[in-house]
Amino acid sequence: MNDDSLIYVLALQHCAGIGDITAKRLIQQCGSAEAVFKDRPGHLLKLGGIRKNALDELKDLKHMAAAEKELQFIKKEHIDCHYYSDATYPQKLKHCMDAPILLFSSGAIKIKQQRVISIVGTRQMTMYGKVFCEKLIEDLAVLNPTIVSGFAYGVDICAQKAAIRHGLQTIGCLAHGLNQVYPKTHKRYVPQVEQNGGFYTDFWSTSKPERNNFLKRNRVIAGVSEATIVIESAERGGSLVTADIAQSYNREVFAVPGRTTDKYSVGCNNLIKQQKAHVLTSAADLIYILNWDIEQRPEPVVQKQLFVELDDTEKHIYKYLEENGKQLLDVIALNCDLPVHVLSSTLLGMEMKGVVRPLPGKLFEAV
Repeated sequence: MNDDSLIYVLALQHCAGIGDITAKRLIQQCGSAEAVFKDRPGHLLKLGGIRKNALDELKDLKHMAAAEKELQFIKKEHIDCHYYSDATYPQKLKHCMDAPILLFSSGAIKIKQQRVISIVGTRQMTMYGKVFCEKLIEDLAVLNPTIVSGFAYGVDICAQKAAIRHGLQTIGCLAHGLNQVYPKTHKRYVPQVEQNGGFYTDFWSTSKPERNNFLKRNRVIAGVSEATIVIESAERGGSLVTADIAQSYNREVFAVPGRTTDKYSVGCNNLIKQQKAHVLTSAADLIYILNWDIEQRPEPVVQKQLFVELDDTEKHIYKYLEENGKQLLDVIALNCDLPVHVLSSTLLGMEMKGVVRPLPGKLFEAV
């Protein structure tokens, strides 16, 4: 799509009174986003599905001005734009009625003819959820699925880090523009995600990570995937919203069962009880329900490392943690004779290799 066409699509996306469903209907009936802006108001009203206040929005020049400014950001930061009729637009998302008319991405995402699953859950993940999530992805790795999540605390980042460790593509769906990272502490994971997939968002650089944006973002998580998995959830939570959206798209939904007394298993148990999700106890359940053929698996994008190689500094740190157990960042730096900034970057690399585990309170332990 050239810049002239993109400007009008951006301007249409910026109109608060016109949602994705209405926008696509207008584009289909008028022929293009540019034609929507240039059509007579009376004719647009006859087409149906648009209100008088939305017509007033189309006349407001602020939308074109905002679109021009956003286009400058897109070009400056080399953001990829995917129009809903483009071949690069995620095929599964394209079939969702309320899918965004324009999707932005960074990294090197490739999900054409890929097995794509979303993994979501609570931000307060327990050790039970963590162990299950990591084991699930380890067992699925042979099938080379793409792992989609929301890049949030807890289950989301656990799934995406595990995907990277096993050489799988992973996609983070964001509730804000690509000019920022939320939560900020996850900024250190951005390069690894972009090297092994990337990020999707339908939000502009002017959008902030507000609550409603997270709820809206969930339709992208559910829409790009053939199945959504809820690892852990309290009685209420965003992951349950994602599960409901996935079900409305006629996609498979899975939930990991837990003890009835566990707070962060209530949501999953309810999904299963209400027959809104399949019981997921292992990778075999997913493979069976989705009818994945394990004998005719595609070649992995990245060859999984069977043996992790550590340099001398990493070996020194690992040996120290192995012998002394959980240790504070500053204590590790002191005893390993390393500057904190050097240690931090080294620990991140070791974390991505799966040999150390970060814990709350700037603690680290060997795996």
